[in-house]
Amino acid sequence: MAVKIGTRGGLRLEAHKERSTRQNLRAASQPPIVVLPLDQHTGLPAIAIVKAGDRVLRGQPIAQPSGSLSAWLHSPVSGHVKAIEPRPAPHHLGSPTISVVIENDGRDEPFDFPARATFEELPPEELCEHIGRGGIVGLGGAVFPTAPKLWSGMQAHGPHLILNGVECEPYISCDDMLMRERASDVVFGARVLLHALSTKSCIIAVEDDMPLALEAMRRAVAEAGDSRVRAQAVPGIYPAGGEKQLISTLLGVEVPFDGLPADVGVLCHNVATAAAIAHWIRDGRPLISRIITVTGDGVREPANLDVLLGTSFASVIADCGGYTERMERLIMGGSMMGLALPHDELPVVKATNCIVAASRLDLEPRAAEMPCIRCGLCADACPAFLLPQQIHLHVQSGDLAGMARYGLLDCIECGCCDYVCPSQIPLVERFREAKPLHAATLAERNDAALARLRFEARAERLERLESERRAALARKRQELTGKRP
Repeated sequence: MAVKIGTRGGLRLEAHKERSTRQNLRAASQPPIVVLPLDQHTGLPAIAIVKAGDRVLRGQPIAQPSGSLSAWLHSPVSGHVKAIEPRPAPHHLGSPTISVVIENDGRDEPFDFPARATFEELPPEELCEHIGRGGIVGLGGAVFPTAPKLWSGMQAHGPHLILNGVECEPYISCDDMLMRERASDVVFGARVLLHALSTKSCIIAVEDDMPLALEAMRRAVAEAGDSRVRAQAVPGIYPAGGEKQLISTLLGVEVPFDGLPADVGVLCHNVATAAAIAHWIRDGRPLISRIITVTGDGVREPANLDVLLGTSFASVIADCGGYTERMERLIMGGSMMGLALPHDELPVVKATNCIVAASRLDLEPRAAEMPCIRCGLCADACPAFLLPQQIHLHVQSGDLAGMARYGLLDCIECGCCDYVCPSQIPLVERFREAKPLHAATLAERNDAALARLRFEARAERLERLESERRAALARKRQELTGKRP
């Protein structure tokens, strides 16, 4: 890939998106069996509310949230629950996780949800709760449950709403095709979110390298006639679509490393999340499918497909003509932050935005690692304005204080530093491995600090009670002394 470092960090990369955007968006084949992991969202896994042998309908809830940070799960087909058991999952790199396995009966019988008032008639709190019942999560990659995110945004009292359509990672084009062909869904979802948040402005951010999507979004905004919504182009420099980077670009506001966008009065959602909200609120269709890009030199007919959750990667690849003889590696996600998978008997989950069937033409071979030459290219490329070479030095020595000082936890794992490093040092891999240890140490220190504060507060309380007891005893003695003849 040709590469150019941006003036504020990040990289301008070859997109490799023309392969998958030549064809119109189309529906994938109905699978005979769907496998639905209960943990395909950030937070606690959902709890199954069906059992083996039960008949289910398309859209029927099959698992409920297990806490405040969890999400509903629905059946994408009508059929029978074959099993609830561990099955390999892509977000666990092929390791098994508890899943609901449903055999498709081919009838496609829908589940009837109770009729509701229009979204404008619902109080914001009730609307947020209803969005949660649709199983809606962030479809930009983080799969954070949408309802809790909205509740946090409501505390900001009319936050800036941003819909993120900046699809800057190479190979991925699902949001591009969504905005080209279903722009009205995105705008409808934006209007629902504006009402839920009681706010009055929404920016739909579109990469300037996606002119057809930008034109379609502007046309849909004009047709909706809602002055609160506007589409805006942003530079196509990777990773401009990162939440914090996008907020800085659009609003000139910096989100603290240990804070959330809501802390600075901003809320970001992906355009696909907005479209999923539209399907649920307007059409009564919960999140049971998503658009994914299938691309790479290892697949015969790259395309973007609307795929039912739980469909196997193998089935999706077959819908795109199967593998070429050059296929070497299967990746979920793009070329920078994607996950290499062991095989294709894995289900599409809510986090699956792209499948790259990569050949050697797609893969950037990594040479043997060499010592750091202190060239500073990694710092120039870092969009979070960190010093990766300094972080790496402290990671190598196990210096937790140094990791903290140079902002290990600020790293967004975008891979820019890896990409430009002439010494071929796997920086992101080492940062990713170091983060849990660093975070655990910070948690231990916080726990120790809290324990110390609790101890000091208890000692202060006991001392105060003892002082009050002594004062009361002294008063009592004085009263008794005063009553003597």
